[in-house]
Amino acid sequence: MKHFLSLADLTPKELIGLLDLAVALKAERKQGQNPPYLQGKTLGMIFQKPSLRTRVSFDAAMLHLGGHALYLSPNEIALGQRESVGDVARVLSRYVDAVMARVFGHKDVLDLARHASVPVINGLSDYSHPCQGMGDLLTVYERFGKLKKVKVAYIGDGNNVANSLIFGCTLAGADFAIATPIGYEIKGDVVAKAQAFAAKSGSNLYFTHDPNEAAREADVLYTDVWTSMGQEGEMQKRIEAFSPRYQINAALLSRARRNAIVMHCLPAHRGQEITDEIADGPQSALWDQAENRMHAQKAILVELLAPEHAREIHARALALRPTAGLKAGLPETPPAAPRAAARTPSKSRHPHAVTARPSTASIGGRPKRTAKAKPSGKRRPPKASIGGKPKAKSKSSRRRGA
Repeated sequence: MKHFLSLADLTPKELIGLLDLAVALKAERKQGQNPPYLQGKTLGMIFQKPSLRTRVSFDAAMLHLGGHALYLSPNEIALGQRESVGDVARVLSRYVDAVMARVFGHKDVLDLARHASVPVINGLSDYSHPCQGMGDLLTVYERFGKLKKVKVAYIGDGNNVANSLIFGCTLAGADFAIATPIGYEIKGDVVAKAQAFAAKSGSNLYFTHDPNEAAREADVLYTDVWTSMGQEGEMQKRIEAFSPRYQINAALLSRARRNAIVMHCLPAHRGQEITDEIADGPQSALWDQAENRMHAQKAILVELLAPEHAREIHARALALRPTAGLKAGLPETPPAAPRAAARTPSKSRHPHAVTARPSTASIGGRPKRTAKAKPSGKRRPPKASIGGKPKAKSKSSRRRGA
C-alpha cells in the first residue's frame, strides 16, 4: 500500500488486515502503551479545513507510536495558491516521512499523491473520508463481533462520509441501506463501485428516499450533518429538504433492531440530524467511534511507515490464534444469533433502486430459502415450539412408548 486515499482502493484482504492491526494497537494502548514503532518518523499534516478529531487523533497517534506530527495551517501553505500542489508535495517529501491532507477538493489529494515521494493519507476530501470509514468499521466490529451481514443504515446526505461507508461495508460484506432526500443521493460512480464490491462480498444494498424503510431491522443507524463545511450558503435550503424527516430520533430508532447502535462522525448539529436524547442515550456509540479514529489511523500509519512492524504484529496474532485467518488479532466473540429475514421494502423511485445483487438474496429483500434436509431414521424428531422447546408428548404416546 503506497498511499491511503480511498477505501475503494483497498482489497478486502487489505481492509481486514488494517482492522486487525487497529485492534492489536488499541489493545496494546489499553494495556499500557504502544511500542515506538514509528520512532524517528515525522508526519506533515496539511489542513485546509479545521478539525478537532483529525488534528488531535493524528497528533496523538504519532506521539503514542514514538513519532512526531507537524501541523500546517491553511495560511502557512495556501495549497495551490502560493505554490502549486505538486511543488508542495515535492518539498514536503524532502522533510517528512508521510503527508496527511484534509482538503476541500479530492483532486488536491490525488495531486499530492502523484507528486510526493512519501505516502499520502487522505484526512478528508469532498469525495471521501477513508480514515473516518476505518474508525467506523472498527466500532461496528467491536459492538457486534463481526462485519459480515451487519446492516448499516445511513440517514441523510449522500456525501463523502456516506461514500466511504458504502465502500467499507461492501468490501467487508456488511449490508448497507441509505435514505436521502431527492437530489442528495450518492453519486452514480460511487454506486457502481459499491455494486461491484457487493457482488463479490455478498453485501445487500438498498437505496431509498424513505428513512423508515432504510432503518427497518438495522443494526446501525448512522448520520452526518446536513450542511457540510463549505456548503453554508445552502444551509436553509438543506434544512428544508432534510428536516424533520431525516433526523435520527426515538421514533426512527424504534424501527431498528432492539440492540442497534447509533453513530455520527461529528461534529453534530444537535436538534437537526440527531436529537440530544439519542446522541447521549444508551444506544449511542458516538464517543467510541470518535476514539477509534485514533486507533484506526495508527494502523494506517504503521502499515505505510513501518510495514515490517505490521507484519510482526500480524504474525504474533496468528501465533496466538492460528486458525483465525484474516481475522487474526481480532477478539474472539460468541456466535451471533441468527438474523431474522428482512421484510421486503416497498418499491422506491430512487435512481439507484436497481442494484447488483448477491446470488443469495435480493437487495433489501428476503434471502432465498434453502431446502431442509430430511432427518435420518424412521422417526422424526419432535417439532419445536416458537420458544425453541420440544412439544410435550401426549399421554397416549407415552403409554405406547413412542
